[in-house]
Amino acid sequence: MTATTGTGKYERLVERCRSLEPIPTAVAHPCEKSALAGAIEAGELGLIAPILVGPAAKIEEIAKASKIDLGKTQVIDAPHSHGAAAKAVELVRQGKAELLMKGSLHTDELLGAVVARETGLRTGRRISHVFIMDVPTYHKVLIVTDAAINIAPALEDKVDICQNAIDLAVSLGLEKPKVAILAAVETVNSKMPATLDAAALCKMAERGQITGGILDGPLAFDNAISRQAAETKGIRSAVAGDPDILLAPDLEAGNILAKQLSFLANADSAGLVLGARVPIILTSRADSVRSRIASCGVAMLAAHARRQKAYEASHG
Repeated sequence: MTATTGTGKYERLVERCRSLEPIPTAVAHPCEKSALAGAIEAGELGLIAPILVGPAAKIEEIAKASKIDLGKTQVIDAPHSHGAAAKAVELVRQGKAELLMKGSLHTDELLGAVVARETGLRTGRRISHVFIMDVPTYHKVLIVTDAAINIAPALEDKVDICQNAIDLAVSLGLEKPKVAILAAVETVNSKMPATLDAAALCKMAERGQITGGILDGPLAFDNAISRQAAETKGIRSAVAGDPDILLAPDLEAGNILAKQLSFLANADSAGLVLGARVPIILTSRADSVRSRIASCGVAMLAAHARRQKAYEASHG
């Protein structure tokens, strides 16, 4: 895949996928041109093996009108978006799909099927969202979390949000991902709960309650991203100036940050939901094809890492 925009960071990720086999992916309700094209193109690139779930006649009609060749792609008929979400989740539960991908239905509708108590894909972990961002002004892929699901996460929720992001970063090939826990200031202040949470998360990482990453916080955004800004403030940190993950204090801060990077710094963003039984590819209609492909590539790497873990556990 050649870079048409961006900086090649996504392309390097997708390059890592070339030697891996495509992952069976249940695509819920791809009943709109860009949703269908994204799934089919990711299939053609060998990232996923799409299973299209939704009203079969409508899917075929959209493919014909948009000149999208479905080829031998499997289509499973479901009467409407709600039924498509439930059926796609069922395919994952049956082991017929190892990834779930959002088509043209509302995110809430898909996640409703995912978190359903009896029939969903819950685990002991809290579900969280990550944006995997290619920011032209930053030297590597940057993960921003959580900007889409957990509105006002408590400390315990942030533990899972943080661990989900670390596990993803490790599956993308990072040995010890660096996590900057963001707040408005870099000092602990009892009047600012985000700073207390940041300090507690760092201590929890020291005690092994969060594993696999290097945490630091609270860090203001400038200190997190710029080593020079951190040094000016006298902050000595392995994370400052070089984070892989930015952990936002709440959804609003995370969402504003991710959208600022997209619209002011021309960043591309791929979206995934983590913490369920399988990674969930969440794309929005405004996403570029490049972002959609990157979302599938990242999910594919995460799915292969899960396979490897399961193999090691059964042969341990």
